[in-house]
Amino acid sequence: MNGAGEAPPASHPADDLFGFPCAFPLKIIGRADPDLTAAVLAVVQRHAPDFSGASMQVRASRAGSYLSLTCTINAVSRQQLDALYRELCTHALVRMVL
Repeated sequence: MNGAGEAPPASHPADDLFGFPCAFPLKIIGRADPDLTAAVLAVVQRHAPDFSGASMQVRASRAGSYLSLTCTINAVSRQQLDALYRELCTHALVRMVL
């Protein structure tokens, strides 16, 4: 229990593997839509406010139909990563998050 009489939050075994805070790369794949980059940046910055869009790496697929965006954030918790993944995965322009 903490000083306020509450039990500390339960930790997840994977939390120890990451060693938060840590640099955590996210790869986001979506159709080559002109709004994809800005939409992903807005979501990422909502969950990781210190992320700089200038560090986002953007690559087009060979045929140019898809974009791969790599965002390396300063992850501070498993909860932060889970919330970010959930929001990205449900975004209409995003096809996959790795």
